[in-house]
Amino acid sequence: MRAFSLLNFTQSLYLRCTYLLVYLPSAYLSTSFLFMLTLTIVGARPQFIKAAPVSRALRARGQERLIHTGQHYDAGMSAVFFRELHIPEPDINLAIGSGTHGEQTGRMLQALEAVMLTERPDWVLVYGDTNSTLAGALAAVKLGIRVAHVEAGLRSFNRAMPEEHNRVLTDHCADLLLCPTQNAVNLLAAEGITTGVHLVGDVMVDALLEHAAQARQQSAILADLHLPPGEYYLATVHRPYNTDVPQNLRSILGAFAEIHRRRAQPVILPLHPRTRKILAGLGWQIPAGVRLIEPVGYWDMLALEQHAACILTDSGGVQKEAYTLAVPCITLRPETEWIETVQSGWNVLAGADQAAIVHAATERLWPQGMPPAVYGDGHAAERIVDLLHRNARQQSGV
Repeated sequence: MRAFSLLNFTQSLYLRCTYLLVYLPSAYLSTSFLFMLTLTIVGARPQFIKAAPVSRALRARGQERLIHTGQHYDAGMSAVFFRELHIPEPDINLAIGSGTHGEQTGRMLQALEAVMLTERPDWVLVYGDTNSTLAGALAAVKLGIRVAHVEAGLRSFNRAMPEEHNRVLTDHCADLLLCPTQNAVNLLAAEGITTGVHLVGDVMVDALLEHAAQARQQSAILADLHLPPGEYYLATVHRPYNTDVPQNLRSILGAFAEIHRRRAQPVILPLHPRTRKILAGLGWQIPAGVRLIEPVGYWDMLALEQHAACILTDSGGVQKEAYTLAVPCITLRPETEWIETVQSGWNVLAGADQAAIVHAATERLWPQGMPPAVYGDGHAAERIVDLLHRNARQQSGV
């Protein structure tokens, strides 16, 4: 009886597979929910966070190849995020490493083109505004492969920032422009881009809402650093605007020292590798009250953010995380892509102005309660994957 049942099962499976292969169009097989192949390009810390929820949604409904360019290769900036966010190990690590913008982007472009020629994906999915983003978009568009850009439509209007060029050029290459906010949709329309534009929400909020409670429970960073909740400031500094201009860097460190002097609370500064290298080259003595620590993983960073009295940063992602967690933020730049954080009163643009930084940190009255949920509801990843599948089928005429 068991042999007979197994025979029946085998024959039934054979007939079903034959039906699929004979009667379904080949275009459908290549782009259906089981067969659509997405090539995801990541290379830097914020992209690992953004890719985590989207990769899970993609792999639940199709195939994904995850390509790590190696733009961030330090363990504190890369490997720990893959572990904590449960991102699959990259299928390919290009190990590009550091270099000038042109050198790094060029090597990425060459290596990614070779991968795309081998894989022939339905989509190339890129995130944000790094050199990895631009290289992925250019390699794909030159090969006639469709490009989907997560965080499309953001603008700082500061053309001195390499990231601004990366995001503008990527948007103009993309077939699907996946916007985190209505303002991003409006900015694309102002540039004449309306086709393929979709408001999906912010995938970093997806990740934050998923991991915030886990970070509070699992992270021991506050205990390790002997930090009482709410009695320290958290800072990040890595933008060339601040690190490559000694006057700006000195002003920011001076502001941190003055904040400590007035509030008797330390400023915790997880040090980006390039910032550490620059400080070492300058040979400066770090001011009292500024505590330099190694780069931290995602859970530790979320724990530090949630319990900080205030966050001082030149990172776009950290601005959003501070806003979503209802923690006051001072942006160490004269502009931001995330204008909603400023409009709501939860973020202040201080640049590298020492007096402005100190005033905001020690005298400003901040909003109370929770800010409006302008960056979505935690389901951006699902919307992105739905759009990839829907547009893949439409392109194939299925």
